[in-house]
Amino acid sequence: MGALIRSGSRQLASSGQQAAQHLQQAVAQGQQYLTFTVATEVFAIAISAIKEIIEYRPPTEVPMMPPHIRGVINLRGRVVPVIDLAVRFGRTKAEASRRTCIVILEIHQEDQQQEIGVVVDAVSAVLDMADADIEPPPKFGAKLRTDFISGMGKIDDKFVIILDVDKVLSIAELSMLDGIGEGDMPALPAPENAAPN
Repeated sequence: MGALIRSGSRQLASSGQQAAQHLQQAVAQGQQYLTFTVATEVFAIAISAIKEIIEYRPPTEVPMMPPHIRGVINLRGRVVPVIDLAVRFGRTKAEASRRTCIVILEIHQEDQQQEIGVVVDAVSAVLDMADADIEPPPKFGAKLRTDFISGMGKIDDKFVIILDVDKVLSIAELSMLDGIGEGDMPALPAPENAAPN
């Protein structure tokens, strides 16, 4: 996978920078997960779904979008929707801090493929998890809808929620996002300190 992890942001904390560097080295390997926090809870996403990590930048708002869609960013000429995971999961929108960043994911639903950014409070680490250490989603007692969860990873004596990134947005929401940037939207500002292609 030729994805680049662009983590040169001064705003990412050192742990986040290390996670992003590890992610760049490990992106082609399986059974590895990026862990991060959202609203004080720890989540994980399979590295295979992650394209890059970038510093937080305020998205351009788009009218008539659901509350959890913060807007869009210009990512080297591509229009990328940005999802607020805290709001998506029923939490309160958090103010951005110096550790806040955007994780760029590639999601697939039916015949659709879409790049989206998800706002996270902080990235933590890249971890190896064997299949034997991943339990199925709980049938009850979870704070999230179980369709958001692909499994529960065991780390030491704790569990981390592994997200099913293809379920973060519904098919209807993906269809809504398909129209963004197709001429019915104002031009987006160029990103500051944009990295060359």
